[in-house]
Amino acid sequence: MHAEIYSSSLFILYFLVYNGMRSVLLLHVRCRRVSMKIFFQRGVVSILAAVWIATAALPIGAQASSDPAAYPDVPGDYYASQEITLLKQKGIIDAEEDGSFHPNDAVTRGDAAEWLSKALKLNKPKSLNAFKDVAETSPYAEAVNALKEQNIVQGNDGLYQPDSLLTREQMASLLVRAFQLKDNGIQAWLKDEAVISKVHHDDVIKLKQNFITDQLSFMPQDQVTRAQLVLFIYRTISQKEETSQGSYTLDDFLQLPNKAAMRLSPDGKTLAYLQPWENRMNLYIQKVGEEQSTRLTSSKDENIGHMYWITDKVIVYSIDSGGTENTHIRAVKVDGSGDSDLTPYPNVKADLLDVLPAQDENDLELLLTMNKRDPKVMDVYRVKLSNGETNMHAQNPGNVKLWATDNWGRVRAALARDGEKTSLLYREDENKAFAIIDTFNASDTFLPALFTFNNEQIYAVSNVGRDKMALVKYDPNTRKETEVLYVNNDVDINDIIVSFKKQSILAVSYETDDMQMQYLDKEFEALSHTIEEKLKTRHWGLIGSPDRDVLLLYTGSDKSYGSYYLYDRKTDKLDKIADMQPKIDEKKMADMQPISFKSRDGLTIHGYLTLPKGVAATKLPVVVNPHGGPWSRNSWGYNMEAQLLANQGYAVLQLNFRGSSGYGKAFLHAGDKQWGKAMQNDITDGVNWLIQRGTADPERVAIYGASYGGYATLAGMTFTPDLYAAGVDYVGPSSLLTFMKTTPSYWELDLPVMYLQVGDPVKDKKLLEDVSPLLHVDQIKAPLMIAQGVNDPRVNKAESDQIVAALRKLDVDVPYMLKKNEGHGFNKLENARDFYQALIHFLNKNVKNKKKSAS
Repeated sequence: MHAEIYSSSLFILYFLVYNGMRSVLLLHVRCRRVSMKIFFQRGVVSILAAVWIATAALPIGAQASSDPAAYPDVPGDYYASQEITLLKQKGIIDAEEDGSFHPNDAVTRGDAAEWLSKALKLNKPKSLNAFKDVAETSPYAEAVNALKEQNIVQGNDGLYQPDSLLTREQMASLLVRAFQLKDNGIQAWLKDEAVISKVHHDDVIKLKQNFITDQLSFMPQDQVTRAQLVLFIYRTISQKEETSQGSYTLDDFLQLPNKAAMRLSPDGKTLAYLQPWENRMNLYIQKVGEEQSTRLTSSKDENIGHMYWITDKVIVYSIDSGGTENTHIRAVKVDGSGDSDLTPYPNVKADLLDVLPAQDENDLELLLTMNKRDPKVMDVYRVKLSNGETNMHAQNPGNVKLWATDNWGRVRAALARDGEKTSLLYREDENKAFAIIDTFNASDTFLPALFTFNNEQIYAVSNVGRDKMALVKYDPNTRKETEVLYVNNDVDINDIIVSFKKQSILAVSYETDDMQMQYLDKEFEALSHTIEEKLKTRHWGLIGSPDRDVLLLYTGSDKSYGSYYLYDRKTDKLDKIADMQPKIDEKKMADMQPISFKSRDGLTIHGYLTLPKGVAATKLPVVVNPHGGPWSRNSWGYNMEAQLLANQGYAVLQLNFRGSSGYGKAFLHAGDKQWGKAMQNDITDGVNWLIQRGTADPERVAIYGASYGGYATLAGMTFTPDLYAAGVDYVGPSSLLTFMKTTPSYWELDLPVMYLQVGDPVKDKKLLEDVSPLLHVDQIKAPLMIAQGVNDPRVNKAESDQIVAALRKLDVDVPYMLKKNEGHGFNKLENARDFYQALIHFLNKNVKNKKKSAS
């Protein structure tokens, strides 16, 4: 979820974080209307040797005995000495009759049952006669029968064969059933997969998916030694403990918000919001002043997206399908009836543009944009709210990227893309044809925000003729900018607050290290200060119209998703409505600190550093987390990933490298054709800055990012292979040549600008080859993990497939998590849990629990 700080009553303007192109979404809704391999240097340590020598990471707080001789035949330098000592301390394993452990002896099925029973802390069985060959007097009787009652062991023909030696594939099935290991979507790779018995095959794969084993060959029929079984049991137990470290568990961080995306009805009497049901965010309503809520939707497959009050009786909402981003627009009445799909078309993307005024609610029509006629462009359709009747309203000539309506919902302006140029189209009324009234260079941005209140001019966000994005007034008749309402010398503006009652812009927000506000209206400024004093924080936002008597407010911070309030202007009364995540205690969360440093070529790079709470900021394990886009930015506020990693003991570095938005035109375009070059250097310089100041342990730095951040991860692992101990690429492109050929159809108009900013696949082929990690995989030295959604329309699944295949050709195993019902990121709770469980273990094993470098 993202903070809704300073949301305008007119529109919310935000740069899409993972869109791979510079794009702006204007929501134009009016208030009055509505197993992985450990990478060793090749030739130094063999793969199989690594399997038997490598030890699992100790969970936080685990204390091994200082006595190196837990058993006389297990020396302190034995590969599993630490694990044997720990399981002995826990009372899970015992010596043999001679007092020794015999670590290299093959383990029996009876010993395996006894150890597992103790590890699981099973109660005494109800009976001791489950197997004919395990007598009630057998030392294994209780353990074997307890496991049988839990359906963990089975046997053949009533026999358990306790003295038989355990094979590796049998061990896999025991561990999977005992610890309920599941298929988490990781595409496990074993060279000897074909020789695994059919009955054990899926369990062996699950063992590797859950990082209990990491070898390339499993040797399924080989016997398991006592030390090896200890190692596997220990790894399984410690992984179960990993996600419970720190102040909160992984599930605490991943819990769906209690109430989110809250909106107030036009009459101010009803609240609508998203709330969990069946692990999906569904639409609920609640009368103001009451506690009882009513669920309006019953989506079990997808989370509800944006939602909008159209009238006091009808809500419109959007919903995706499997991560394809082909969003549908649906409508539902507040009594729960009439839930209907207004855009029931396959493979079509639909968005709400505006609501047309009507005398009767039954005649209300929505203006929707859809690529129904042509998948490459969005036309404007009139859709009747009552029955879904759909008619073309404005056909796209083939180059329009954005449509804009005036204050009566008339489509009177548009932005068209012709190659590298952007044109502003305008018409006086809908009976006339559009004409080009202005043209902008590829480096310039001009975004119509709304028409002036007399519908004669246009308020726009523009950096034409300046470096920073400013709020301006533009006259389509004279074709000139007539007034600059506000421009900041340091950063772009972020949003505006509009009063239709006063017919004026009340305030403009902008973001430096934190969100700031420039007031243009004295009365609203005074009201804001009053609210700020009552909330006891300046980190608050207005949701909906500022003209209401009762205002819906939102507060947030770097340590909390935030809370909702209602403020009655007439009575000066403030009431708290809900906390988004009431289980999270801000006092236990980490601070997000703004930071800055100079890049190697003199640019000032801004960002944020989140340090683990209560730990000295010296020689810490670090996760560098590049943002997506890349034409976006990191912002101050609650970041679940940063808090999760800090809770695990990591410092988290999030940088706004060159090419990031918000810092002006020059900074944005300093990133042109610098993927893998100067943009990556900024990230590298940030890591070195953190090392030089003593915060980061140079041997324990990881890089993890999504979308462009995934590319930056691969670039970091490839082009600065000695800098990172591990990397995690989440839906990132691996080859800029193939990435540019597989973009969504509705990005086609933007490709010429992308060629300027990323590189032309023909003219800049050599450049793109040089910075494509896929073509340089032999340079990767550290462990790498990859995650991908099958339905991703932005970064095609093939981008992940091809780099995994290339590394496997080099005998380098890559944990590759693939989710069939996801797209550009995992939005479903169960998939997110699988990903973050794997992320935590992967980082802990390869980064945090590596030996600290010398001070």
